[in-house]
Amino acid sequence: MKEILIFFFIGFCFVGNSQVIDSDIQLKVLKNNIKGEEFVFGKWKANTETETHLTYLGDVKVNTGKIYKIMNSTLFWGLSKRATNKILIFNEDNQYLGNYYVTLITDLPIELNNGVLIFKNLSSECDKRIVSKINLKNGLPEKFFRECKNGEGDIYSLDMID
Repeated sequence: MKEILIFFFIGFCFVGNSQVIDSDIQLKVLKNNIKGEEFVFGKWKANTETETHLTYLGDVKVNTGKIYKIMNSTLFWGLSKRATNKILIFNEDNQYLGNYYVTLITDLPIELNNGVLIFKNLSSECDKRIVSKINLKNGLPEKFFRECKNGEGDIYSLDMID
């Protein structure tokens, strides 16, 4: 029983530490305030290391006066270099508020222009002529649709922290 408790304690410490590191590197990118530049932290190695790619897209002032900062995040991990992709949302004080989990790295937005998130179809399975635009000026949508082709695509949901 003692070994099990030690195992869980070590596991929780490791998870907690990775969250601190994630918030630290996100804060570094936000403080740099360089739009559109990808910053890479870590170097992926099978079984041992992760690699995080962060791109600050900019900020948007919504009609309520709130300011949201938007950042793309891709975390490479695991034996087969899987990727976890998110659109991260922060307030004007760089506090993390939540995210949209995005299935594929090619589904992340390419820019934030005048309060509008712009998504280009980079996947070979999608119609490259289609550009999805999500207006954030009226606030963060609970869900949004990103078209791939022929009216088909994916719906992404906002996951805010409590």
